[in-house]
Amino acid sequence: MPTYVYECSSCDSQFEVEQRITENALTSCQCGSEGTVKRIIQPIAVLFKGSGFHINDYSSKGSPTTEPVKADAPACSGEPASCATCAPPAAATPSE
Repeated sequence: MPTYVYECSSCDSQFEVEQRITENALTSCQCGSEGTVKRIIQPIAVLFKGSGFHINDYSSKGSPTTEPVKADAPACSGEPASCATCAPPAAATPSE
């Protein structure tokens, strides 16, 4: 159940009450005055955690999360003899 904060304008006291959302707001104070109580809206804290939030995914951070591609391997020339990626798969030997 949510906790609501009420304030009485006659005695200037604040108090908290656990109520269901469907219940009506209080109208009487603990001091005995009737019709002087109002519900106070309380601010809530919002934290954006995890991926999928603009503030986390696009913030300016020092280094990128992915590693750069290494340029150690020679570039592919398209020739199967010079490139392991372009070479046709080896023929499978039949098992005996």
